[in-house]
Amino acid sequence: MNAPDWLTARPIAHRGLHQCGAGSVIENSPSAARAAIAQGFAIECDVQMSRDGEAVVFHDFTMERLTGHTGRVDGFTAKELRSMRLRGGDMIATLPDFLSLIGGAMPLVCEIKSRFDGDLRLAERVAACAAAYAGPICIESFDPLVMGHLRANRVTFGIEHAPLGMVAQADYGAQDCEWSHLEASEKRALAQFLHFEQTRPDFLSYSLRDLPHAVPHLCRAGLGMPVTIWTVRREEDRAMALGHGDQIVFEGAAVRP
Repeated sequence: MNAPDWLTARPIAHRGLHQCGAGSVIENSPSAARAAIAQGFAIECDVQMSRDGEAVVFHDFTMERLTGHTGRVDGFTAKELRSMRLRGGDMIATLPDFLSLIGGAMPLVCEIKSRFDGDLRLAERVAACAAAYAGPICIESFDPLVMGHLRANRVTFGIEHAPLGMVAQADYGAQDCEWSHLEASEKRALAQFLHFEQTRPDFLSYSLRDLPHAVPHLCRAGLGMPVTIWTVRREEDRAMALGHGDQIVFEGAAVRP
């Protein structure tokens, strides 16, 4: 599909409009979504899967950084997760809760977190939520298997209205990431965007720290594909991002338009 204008019309608040420090608005929280809506920003969020197969709005695979609990997110049911509190006091939202809160007021960019283990249940649950949602929503992931699955089953899943995108960067060598167990050849394929025939993304979200780079340049200049740039945290990086992309994914007061 041709990516709609709303995808790049507004700066995108990374994990909602959140802050750092004790008592602040926490990333991926309902309060962060409300704050973004209040200031007219699109919202990016991350989703993980609960033990019972629900999509929950949470970035990390484990609980420790963002809550007072320990363990893996997928070790708890959605009901258990909804009873817990983020460090800022908000509840952990399921994706249906989050979509209901936003209610189409601003575009939502939903990133499917993946362990690169071939598990497609979360992708299918996100697709079901997106199919039932009337507001502007797009879906993205670092994992080509996830996005290829959604691409191949787009009509069946009822998500023809939802642009599908890849999140990408130039180097996958970090040892503390979800792709650290992949073979070197698989990491090179990610960096070189060799999954293109499989994923055929409607848009690309690319790492600021790797600019300039051939992948976003060719996608944008050669294919006319919208490119968003993440994560812009300093005002001086805005010009770099917009020189190589169509919109910024930002956090922090220093870069708010």
